[in-house]
Amino acid sequence: MTTKRPHMDTADRPGQEKKNHSIDSFKWRLPIQIESDPGRAEWALRERVKELNCLYAIAQLAEAGDGPIEDILNVVVTIIPPSWQYPEITCARIIFLDEICKSPGFKLTPWQQSAPIHFYGEQAGEVTVCYLEEMVPSFEGPFLQEERALIDAIAERIGDLAMRLNAEQELQETNRQLIVERQALKEINTTLKTLMAKIEEEKRDIHRDIRDNVEKVLMPILHELFITVPKHQRKYVDLLRDNLEEITSPFVSQLSDKFHSLTPTEIQICSMIRGGQRTKEIAELRGVAVATINRHRERIRYKLGITNSDVNLATFLKTSM
Repeated sequence: MTTKRPHMDTADRPGQEKKNHSIDSFKWRLPIQIESDPGRAEWALRERVKELNCLYAIAQLAEAGDGPIEDILNVVVTIIPPSWQYPEITCARIIFLDEICKSPGFKLTPWQQSAPIHFYGEQAGEVTVCYLEEMVPSFEGPFLQEERALIDAIAERIGDLAMRLNAEQELQETNRQLIVERQALKEINTTLKTLMAKIEEEKRDIHRDIRDNVEKVLMPILHELFITVPKHQRKYVDLLRDNLEEITSPFVSQLSDKFHSLTPTEIQICSMIRGGQRTKEIAELRGVAVATINRHRERIRYKLGITNSDVNLATFLKTSM
């Protein structure tokens, strides 16, 4: 049975206060008339021993208890009757949440006493002890004052044990979920690694196909075009050939990956500078003023981190990529 915490706070239940007993408060006492009635003293000692044995047995169950709460309650309910004043006519019942445990021959009678079981501040059940026959009245009906303290202590220990087992179950469930999630993350990580490797392989294949097409298809066409065009226009054919060579080289992709802030225009100008073209030539080929190219060069140096240094931009692009 998996127990669940009640949602109602103790403060929502007026007049409900959890009893907090300690062995010192149980008033385990001998009769006052010990000297005048030694037989009575011996009887009282035997009763106290039975009561303490009951609490000790429950404490041992709680210490070793790592199974379902209902299994423990089925044992506890058999420990209770021998601990009362008249064990031969005593029966007990424990109700906790949806679980009902009874000692052999249990029957509700007018001679009974009960104690509530609290679970996270809420009453979640009760311990009931009944006499099957009417007996001499005592502190609480036929029950002794010590038996009232004992049944309260039993109920309290059951509640504490249930909370402990519930906390352990929650911890085990959390650990189980963490293990499942960690395994799922490992599987996802393995899948991602496989996927990334496949993407890299596809990128290499694409790059190889582009390079082959440029070398086998476009370059021969550009060579023929270079021969046929007028000399003053051949620089454009050279520029086109250089750009195609850059496409098939890793320079552009490496520059883009390393310096994300570079714009496409700045990357093209970097490629032209790396190819040995001067500022005036770049300006003419791009159809802009020389001052515009100079401003591009300043921004490029800033983004590459070589502003206010003696590093030559063309040399930097050739050696660092």
